[in-house]
Amino acid sequence: MAKNLVSVKWLHKNFKNPDLIILDASQENNVSGLIPKYKKIQIKGARFFDIKNTFSDKKSHLPNTLPSVEDFEKECQNIGINNNSLIVVYDNLGIYTSPRVWWMFKIMGHKNVAVLKGGLTGWVENYYDVEPTIIRKYLKGNFKANYNSKLKCSKEFILNNLNSENYLVIDARSEERFSGLIPEPREGIRSGHIPNSINLHYKQVLNEGKFQSKRRLFKIFKNIQSEGKSLIFTCGSGITACILFLANELVAENPKSVYDGSWTEWGQLEKLPIEKSEN
Repeated sequence: MAKNLVSVKWLHKNFKNPDLIILDASQENNVSGLIPKYKKIQIKGARFFDIKNTFSDKKSHLPNTLPSVEDFEKECQNIGINNNSLIVVYDNLGIYTSPRVWWMFKIMGHKNVAVLKGGLTGWVENYYDVEPTIIRKYLKGNFKANYNSKLKCSKEFILNNLNSENYLVIDARSEERFSGLIPEPREGIRSGHIPNSINLHYKQVLNEGKFQSKRRLFKIFKNIQSEGKSLIFTCGSGITACILFLANELVAENPKSVYDGSWTEWGQLEKLPIEKSEN
């Protein structure tokens, strides 16, 4: 499985592959206010991938940040993931949290991971097997990480880039949040954006729970003049930045990374510069 996206038909066809592991990355709540069409069900045999409570840095005051390599390995082993596992990840909003999980496995060096086109909705509406959400115990896996630091960057890296502008910083938040026209959904976070960054709302690369066509995605990124540039994706807390990361990966080979702290980190640190819309 050397692809980043798979269809529900592909998953159904390969459902009995002994190396296949299906991960459910659905979350109960999201700051975007999106509501899933189907609740309290999962693809039959899916394993819950808990971004908030298990697969994030528990020592960090920031939400969703990447756990240590050791913790990621341990938790993957606990849900039975092996080095030879073929991982398909989905969520109940079509495309929302699943690219974040895809990116996490990519940064940990696991190549056989893909996002399910259309997510849970696409699976259900093709009348494939589902079951009530359930947490099971699994035989311990042998997953080992091979960390790729190039896929993640820090606030210090962003700060240095303000002068060099070697990287193009792309913000996945809404235009209103990017421009500082509305308050941030999290308390204590300033409004605005990283200086010299540009706005590309994550919804622009999606269409009814799926990614836009490759032709459309190519045009979107061409319009923001990202061709050939090294890219950094950011958002509120590192979730929707990964949607843009994957969208770009589908059509371009630019060097790219995610600012893991994103605006939740940048916006609360008074010493870091911000910009706002003049409107």
